[in-house]
Amino acid sequence: MTKKKKIIIMSSLVLLLAVTAVLNVLLVSRRTEAQADAMQTANYFTSFRAERTSKRSQEILQIDSILDKYEAGSEKYESATDMKLKIVGIMENELVIETMIKSLGFSDAVVSIGMESDNVNVFINTNELDTAAALSIYNLLRNELGVPATNIIIMPVYTQI
Repeated sequence: MTKKKKIIIMSSLVLLLAVTAVLNVLLVSRRTEAQADAMQTANYFTSFRAERTSKRSQEILQIDSILDKYEAGSEKYESATDMKLKIVGIMENELVIETMIKSLGFSDAVVSIGMESDNVNVFINTNELDTAAALSIYNLLRNELGVPATNIIIMPVYTQI
């Protein structure tokens, strides 16, 4: 499969993620104001994901505009392609890690991996995070991403879903 086809496929996937996020926000905004107040904390994770997806979609659109301006093979084109692939890789890693954390027994989690650093922030839906659960998450991140414990922040955010 050529590089161009891969980029087109990845762009399509990112676009689908953005459309899903927009639809999710639209559906949430249709609730009554009383329900919205009650749901505000419950939608923390959904809002976080929607905002993250929106930001990444904007970044990819900017990269696409750079790709349109320059010829394939030029230094700027290759740099933009590498950055786009890095963003898509980070998005995939976040999704996989979130799913793996949920498999540890948490009802929800969001992961944010830094673009320019090795930092990983994990927000977990729990009112208490015990040492065993934190160690499980640290080990998971170390094994999957190779991230040292000093670059990992785990924050419990309790919401009733």
